[in-house]
Amino acid sequence: MIPVLDWTKAQTDRAAFRSQLGPAVRETGFFLLANPQVPHTLRDEVFALADTFFNQPRAEKAKLSILDTPHYRGWAKPGDESLDETRPEVDSKETFNIGYDLAPDDPRVLADEPFRGVNRWPDIPGFADTMLAYYDACQTQASALLSVMAEDLGLPATHFADLFTEPLSAMRLLHYPPASGAANEIGAGAHTDYGAITLLMTDGEPGLQVQPRGGDWTDVPHVPGAYVVNIGDCLMRWTNDIYVSTPHRVLPPKRQRRSVAFFCEANPDARVAALPGTGDAKYPPIRAADYLASRLAATYAPKETT
Repeated sequence: MIPVLDWTKAQTDRAAFRSQLGPAVRETGFFLLANPQVPHTLRDEVFALADTFFNQPRAEKAKLSILDTPHYRGWAKPGDESLDETRPEVDSKETFNIGYDLAPDDPRVLADEPFRGVNRWPDIPGFADTMLAYYDACQTQASALLSVMAEDLGLPATHFADLFTEPLSAMRLLHYPPASGAANEIGAGAHTDYGAITLLMTDGEPGLQVQPRGGDWTDVPHVPGAYVVNIGDCLMRWTNDIYVSTPHRVLPPKRQRRSVAFFCEANPDARVAALPGTGDAKYPPIRAADYLASRLAATYAPKETT
């Protein structure tokens, strides 16, 4: 069962919220966050503009193809991604990816640093401003959750703060077409997320499933207005497996399915290594950017399809 946590409780009784958070991130790595601090109006605007983008002709979206840039910004058509590295099938979803916003003359852009390209925007009024406002709001929400998690781990609330000042965090608009009935069709293949934590906004259409350790695939319920929050691999590595990064997937929906994911990632040079007090390290230390690069390379690696 995936627990529901109320973010308003974190403001009124932080200890009580923390006592609910701890078991959730240790046992399933997933929880529903009711009453998040990101405004409803902003969330509605993001969904509306995402619909406008995905409803454009394919040729228009292709002008912003994610395959045309090494920095993972722009549109990924159905079949561009394969999240389940163990299966030959590719994902049926399409996505639009947005990263940490930098100006074209930023030294990191000019130096062509990994993940430090400019965002690529469609010619849709208000699109860029709304998406960047949502990106910032989600980063603030994620940082607030990380401060509670730090306390849960016996660390100062500010422990993670300096690791997320110029993050690799990514925002992703997702559109899943209705199931075609093709054999072995998958919406999004089974995978774990790469970063620290993920905030997922959904439209209520079923399809998202999780597989807790030693368990069967389980549907994630929809709670209107709540985020689906899950632990990613980097935070699992930081906590030395105290927190769990749980496999999840999306089945082909009966009707179109829309969601917006925010992947909270650390600064490029952040050292991902076992935190103090978590025991002997189970994983070698790694730079956050290097870990992300290795995982994304596998996601976008070409596969033979029939």
